Amino acid sequence: MSANIKKIVLTGGPCAGKTTALVRIIDRFSNLGYKVFTVPEVPTMVSQGGWNYMTSNHDFYYEGERMILDMQLRLEDWFFHLAETITDQPCVVVCDRGAFDISAYISPEMWQELVESVGETQQSLRERYDAVLHLVSAADGAEQFYTTATNAQRYEQADEAGLQLARDLDKKVINAWRGHSHLRVINNGEDFERKMQRVLREISEVLGLPNTIEEERKYLVKVTGPVEGAIESEISQTYLVAEPGCEVRVRRRCWEDGKQVNVHTTRKKISATEEVFVERQVENSLYESLLQQADPYRKTITKSRQSFIYKGQFFELDTYHGALDGLVLLETKGMASHQEVKFPPFIQVVEDITGKTDYYNYTLSLK
Repeated sequence: MSANIKKIVLTGGPCAGKTTALVRIIDRFSNLGYKVFTVPEVPTMVSQGGWNYMTSNHDFYYEGERMILDMQLRLEDWFFHLAETITDQPCVVVCDRGAFDISAYISPEMWQELVESVGETQQSLRERYDAVLHLVSAADGAEQFYTTATNAQRYEQADEAGLQLARDLDKKVINAWRGHSHLRVINNGEDFERKMQRVLREISEVLGLPNTIEEERKYLVKVTGPVEGAIESEISQTYLVAEPGCEVRVRRRCWEDGKQVNVHTTRKKISATEEVFVERQVENSLYESLLQQADPYRKTITKSRQSFIYKGQFFELDTYHGALDGLVLLETKGMASHQEVKFPPFIQVVEDITGKTDYYNYTLSLK
């Protein structure tokens, strides 16, 4: 994959705002001088062409899913090839859903068989994309905006059973992309415009463009009950020696099913209000080598993370280990300062620590 061309997946559950987001993406980044390519949503194309995912004919169903995956990859490759022919401006390829969306709708066994049938591996499919932005379905936390009118192929109706089905599909899609180094979940909220602005902000980050510095809502909490439906992972984060005003870290994140990803991150302030944030995935050998550059004045942070959606808001619950054992922090992203956070019943808030530098990981790592 060319380092100068970024490939981004825009995904999400039913009625998440992808269509509007695509329009905003084309407008914003075209105005910034980018040539924006958009890969159309393949499952809808195939369904409109006559395939029916509700069929009881196994062979018909299987071949339709294989057609979707094969067509998805071929379309992406062609659009990426087109982008490579552009020499006078930067390019970005935005995919309306990506390969792993397919796995959310079929059994793990069929998915593995499909992947092998097109000559790929799960890892190679994951590495096709520089970032995955998941927009949470309006069925979860913004039910008043949920509609089936924009997609005639949608079978999740706007009644309570349909809303629950849409919520379940939303979580399955997030889970399908688990293990990607740059998966970002975009909350619902009272302000749809803010949701769209978060999408544009995340893409700017992937492209290495400056972003306005924005504090994430963060809380010191106690957990009073089981965290149901969470995606669980273990994180090890080490800060490296860096120039003044710049944070450089490597992070290894491991999931229960054996998936593992290493990410190198550089964060640098370029003014009082703007910063550049750059992430790249690194192989195990490079990760181990980079650890040799660890800042001697900072300890490695280890923590368990539980990621979950509650009433349309995405949360990350971190339980720290080692010298920070007993510290539990909750964070939710993309929330306006005036917006109410809908805390789940198993969370007891001890203190709102938003913006308090003592609780930044960079500060917590000090020996």
